[in-house]
Amino acid sequence: MRRLGTTVTALTLLCASAIAVASAPLIKKTYSYFNISGLTGADLERELSKHGPMLAETGIRHPGATKIKLGGSVDYRNSDGRCRVLDAKVTLETHLTLPRWTDRNRANRETVLVWDTLSSDIKRHEERHAEIARQYARKLEKTLEALHPERNCQRMEAKVDATSKRIIEEHAADQQRFDRVEAASFERRMLRMLRFKAAKQNNRS
Repeated sequence: MRRLGTTVTALTLLCASAIAVASAPLIKKTYSYFNISGLTGADLERELSKHGPMLAETGIRHPGATKIKLGGSVDYRNSDGRCRVLDAKVTLETHLTLPRWTDRNRANRETVLVWDTLSSDIKRHEERHAEIARQYARKLEKTLEALHPERNCQRMEAKVDATSKRIIEEHAADQQRFDRVEAASFERRMLRMLRFKAAKQNNRS
C-alpha cells in the first residue's frame, strides 16, 4: 500500500507598517473526503490506490494527504537609525483529504476490523502532519519577532527572508523525516493494531 503524503507550499510574507499587537499564528484546518467501496481488504487497498489523492511530488495516489499553506505578514519599525520587526503574523492553512468507506454495512466483521484499523491510522498520520505544521508556524512567528535589529529595513527584510526560508526548509525536512519513519514501521504498527482490536472484540463477545 502507498504511504500517506503531504504537500507544503512556499511561505509568502508581506511587508507592512502597523502597531504591534499580541500575536499568535492564525490557523485554519479543513477536511475533504473521497469515497471508496469494496467488501474485502484487497478491495479497500485497490480502491485507495485508485481513488486516493494524487500528489504532484510523487506522481502517485495516496490513501490520504495533507496540503499545507504558510503565509503571513511582517511589520517593521525604523527608529533611531535601526530597523526591527515590530510584529510578525504567520498564517497556516492545512487541508486534510481522507477516505470514506461506503460499504461498511455490507461487509463482514473481519473487513470492518481492517478498515477501522486502517482508517484510524490514516487519520492519525495526516493529523500529525498538520500538528508538525502548527509547531513550525509558531516557531516561525516567534523567531521572526525575536530577530535583532539591522541598520536599515532593507537589511532587516533580507534577514527575515533568509530566516523564513531556513525554517520552511526545516519544516519540509521534518515532514519528510516523519513520512520515512512512518513508512518503516507501517506494517508492524498495523499488525499490532489489528491484534489489539481483534482481542478487544473477542473479549466483548
